[in-house]
Amino acid sequence: MGRRWQHWQEHEAGPSKRGVGSDVDWDRRRLLGATVSTVAATLIARTPLALASHVMRTPPQSRGPFYPLQLPLDKDNDLVTVAGRSGVAKGQIAHVIGRVLDEHGQPVAKARVEIWQCDANGRYRHPGDQGGAPEDPNFQGYGEFTTGADGAYRFRTIRPVPYASRAPHVHFAIKGPGVKALVTQLYVEGAPENERDFLLNGIPDPEARRRLVVPFQSDPALRSGELVARFDVVLAAT
Repeated sequence: MGRRWQHWQEHEAGPSKRGVGSDVDWDRRRLLGATVSTVAATLIARTPLALASHVMRTPPQSRGPFYPLQLPLDKDNDLVTVAGRSGVAKGQIAHVIGRVLDEHGQPVAKARVEIWQCDANGRYRHPGDQGGAPEDPNFQGYGEFTTGADGAYRFRTIRPVPYASRAPHVHFAIKGPGVKALVTQLYVEGAPENERDFLLNGIPDPEARRRLVVPFQSDPALRSGELVARFDVVLAAT
């Protein structure tokens, strides 16, 4: 759906984005993107700045082996469609939203939020992933977003799935002015694989561990079958 879904990010879509697909395809993506962006904004606005009185830092996690070797041309915040393709990614659509905050509970503007995860088949868009399942060509696999004055970010992706010895998770990398960069992972509340995930359970403090585990829930603002997950991130000051 391109950067039209990311309409209040500072930069516009570049030539590489516009040059993929037909004008009709781009118009379709722009129209659908505007609708989804409105829904995401509603979800964020509905939730107050929940961490303002509870600003414990978000625990770090490993970057893992599958951060993209080369960023894709289509790297916007909608991971369930790919520019130039008419299909939609397999899996259950999930809106991952939240705010980037400092240790005082204040929003961090101009923070760059990156996410990456495997597709519904358990495959990453990475040459090092030699899993037997085929890649989903309609799943972007990576996305990025720059926060506005309210520190909010939003992604449309899929509910993460387990693979090998890992619980379902989404990788995050965040950096911004006045705060230390953070790499971490988000986990799905209630996923049975959480009990045996070595990285999640490698966090000795149960309270810190819980800060990485969030519910993926239905919401009346969303289409039937879609989910929303709220993940606020608190970064240390530089």
